[in-house]
Amino acid sequence: MSNTQSTTEIEVPRGLKGVVVTETELSDVRGLEGFYHYRQYSAIDLAEQRTLEDVWHLMLLGELPDPVRRAAFLARTAPMRRLPDALRPLLPALAASTAHGGPLTALGAALSVAAADRGIRPLYDTAPEQRVEDALFATALVPTVLTALHRLQNAQQPIEPREDLGYAANYLYMLTGEEPEPAKARAIEQYLISTVDHGFNASTFTARVIASTGADLVACLVGGLGALSGPLHGGAPSRALDTLDAIGTPERIDGWIRERVLAGDRIMGFGHAVYRTEDPRSRMLRGVAQSFGGELVDLAVQVEAQVEAILAELKPGRELHTNVEFYAGVVMHLCGLPREMFTPTFAAGRAIGWSANILEQAADSKIIRPSARYTGPAAPAPLPTA
Repeated sequence: MSNTQSTTEIEVPRGLKGVVVTETELSDVRGLEGFYHYRQYSAIDLAEQRTLEDVWHLMLLGELPDPVRRAAFLARTAPMRRLPDALRPLLPALAASTAHGGPLTALGAALSVAAADRGIRPLYDTAPEQRVEDALFATALVPTVLTALHRLQNAQQPIEPREDLGYAANYLYMLTGEEPEPAKARAIEQYLISTVDHGFNASTFTARVIASTGADLVACLVGGLGALSGPLHGGAPSRALDTLDAIGTPERIDGWIRERVLAGDRIMGFGHAVYRTEDPRSRMLRGVAQSFGGELVDLAVQVEAQVEAILAELKPGRELHTNVEFYAGVVMHLCGLPREMFTPTFAAGRAIGWSANILEQAADSKIIRPSARYTGPAAPAPLPTA
């Protein structure tokens, strides 16, 4: 190792855990306290007291809107929900070709087409005002594309968005063709608000890395989608619900959980990379689920309590609580969302947070370029004869 390298390379933990890579004004997660916020406002308070449009405005425009600004924002973004004419004829082929590749693959392809049709240019070559407009366009379009693709894959025709419905209610309407019950629309809205942003998670960091290259905004969003598709990130809500299905009844909880804990298996819906106490999103969504009630909710609450009790017995000192995915799957199921749409629904909210992070990163011209430590055979090696 040269002297130059020895003065610039810094030892960091695997996965960059705990490493501060930049500064942000968007959000913060305080894991030891079980608290997180968006631009200084408790994310849970926002989920319980505000609309998604308010939070969208907060994240991309920097402030919570008053009624006049909220109305202006709705008038600005509602027309952006409509499918671009250039994209419409391509959606059936996209839906068919990605039927086994996951909804996020098709969403990424569709957004790329919409970006090209709109003429979205690289962030490096775009003024800040235009970047915001592009971000609003992309985030408004995500629910429309997701629901259109889902319906096409199920031999149904896409449903046009309604400008008189809020973000979450419109999403459910376009998915099912029926105006949702207010309680279900509000439950999905609260879920979406609670997952808009959450520190430098894998997908947000991915989007920011791409933004640091000066690429266009939609390319950054597509990168975020790729990271979110992983089972250890956005793919977990349906798997957490699978756990409840596998357990089935309350009397099976103890034996099923003990077997997994003793085998060292991962219990989906439990544990988090940052929180060392109860995940505040899980606590809020538990309350949302309990407002609906039913056998599934009762089972979920019992499983949560039993897992914690068994861990306290078998692995004393190890803190493991439910994360957002555990009750998110329950809430989405109760609101009529099919499991294949759990992760896409997560993406519909998180796209807002990604966009805010992309805009913030675009204001910094420094490319993100970490180093890696080479551990292969010593070099240079003699080249073998051809």
